[in-house]
Amino acid sequence: MRPDNSARMTLEQEIQKRRTFAIIAHPDAGKTTLTEKLLLFGGAIQTAGAVKSNKIDVSTRSDWMDIEKQRGISVATSVMGFNYNDLKINILDTPGHQDFAEDTYRTLTAVDSVIMVIDCVKGVEGQTEKLMEVCRMRNTPVLCFINKLDREGRDAFELLDEIEEKLDIKVRPMSWPIGMGKSLRGVYNMYENNLNLYEPSKTKKVTDVVEINGIDDPKLDESLPESAVETLREEVELVEGVYDPLNVEEYQAGKVAPVFFGSAVNNFGVRELLDCFINIAPSPIPRETELRTIVPNEEKFSGFIFKIHANMDPKHRNRIAFARVCSGKFQRGSNYYHVRQNKQFRFSNATAFMAQQKETIDEAFPGDIVGLYDTGNLKIGDTLTQGEKGNYKGIPSFSPEQFKEVINLDAMKSKQLEKGLHQLMDEGVAQLFTYEFGQRKVVGTVGALQFEVIQYRLKNEYGATVQFQPLNIYKACWISAEDDTKMTEFIDSKQRYIAKDKDDKLVFMAESKAWLQMVQDNFPDIQYHFTSEF
Repeated sequence: MRPDNSARMTLEQEIQKRRTFAIIAHPDAGKTTLTEKLLLFGGAIQTAGAVKSNKIDVSTRSDWMDIEKQRGISVATSVMGFNYNDLKINILDTPGHQDFAEDTYRTLTAVDSVIMVIDCVKGVEGQTEKLMEVCRMRNTPVLCFINKLDREGRDAFELLDEIEEKLDIKVRPMSWPIGMGKSLRGVYNMYENNLNLYEPSKTKKVTDVVEINGIDDPKLDESLPESAVETLREEVELVEGVYDPLNVEEYQAGKVAPVFFGSAVNNFGVRELLDCFINIAPSPIPRETELRTIVPNEEKFSGFIFKIHANMDPKHRNRIAFARVCSGKFQRGSNYYHVRQNKQFRFSNATAFMAQQKETIDEAFPGDIVGLYDTGNLKIGDTLTQGEKGNYKGIPSFSPEQFKEVINLDAMKSKQLEKGLHQLMDEGVAQLFTYEFGQRKVVGTVGALQFEVIQYRLKNEYGATVQFQPLNIYKACWISAEDDTKMTEFIDSKQRYIAKDKDDKLVFMAESKAWLQMVQDNFPDIQYHFTSEF
């Protein structure tokens, strides 16, 4: 009996050590820079590379696709793990660009909490609001980092009001800026009662922290000019009067967002954020399958695939599936049950990530992200277990917003094109619809930038040259019907507008909103779905 107990104890300890979170933001709020500074504090990297106005000198650690390096944006989610204060931290850095929103939505299914970066000059922007809606769908705990204090930004109270109003969440400041832009003197850390004096440093860790005992400590007067101290004391008194003390349970339930201020590019205010985060953020949480709720400390392994990336190493045309471990212990070389295919698979090659550096691992615990080498058996949303048949819920495809036909410019490379399209679609970069009539191939995306990425990757990774021809399509609707004869009747009538997605599900390609409404009225026995999960 004893080995079981000790094994369970070890599993429990490993779970409590894990913090798995995503960093999300509107493009250009400084999300990748913050990710990198967290890695710097965690000792995972020694010096940081700075992203400069879409030109990258030393490319930031988490952006590794060529197209990302050229444009200075993150278009694929990167996974990075490091140890800090005896904890195992797993960061998922998401694409900020709204054209890649679907990759971000899927990533949010694989984390237990989120750090949201907000630009102190621009405040809450459109993409931030959309991302917050996705967090709210699962009550994901959110912690805010108000970034770029080294610039002349908006008033701190005004920013907090905007977060409450636009993101519909209560806030609680955990640190407070002393000035901003040219007058920035430091940050007062309310969580630990100390003072961090500002000293711009883009590459090294900031350790200049003055230990003080509360806001009335005379040491404060020695460290700052009189006017700055007066303002700070007034503002902190106001904060304590207006905002309730932080209730960790409310934060973990997604009802209140702790807020920190800093400047990621100057490594400033980042340590305060990290030290508070590891104390209050949840360790791995229970998750729903179609059959039941699975808790992390169950003995049997289970997990799901939330991302696939082909060709991470251009020298070897490999595919890596990113799996989130949800329960039990993953062991390399073990056989696991693939629920969708109803088959056992053995994964003899499993890796952990530090951006594009990978290391082989023998075991992983709930909260960890494991890279599994795959020859095409795994798809986004697949569940792996030790025999249980329930799929993890909640990784749908949404109906795209832009549609273009794929025109092959080199008939000799048709096979390469076919392979490239299928692999890129398995990654979830975009969706592929093949018309039943004439076999025309149509790519659907959330935004225009994905077409550039697909075109670039088809040429550079598969040697296939394509053009994209815009199409007038309003929505791709997945269709189903209880009566097969009604479905056959519908397909015969609308043959020119019927396509299949990459999983061979039937899709109706509606050309306009009014026409879709008319078709729905004329064929009431057909169900029209705007996501692939129905």
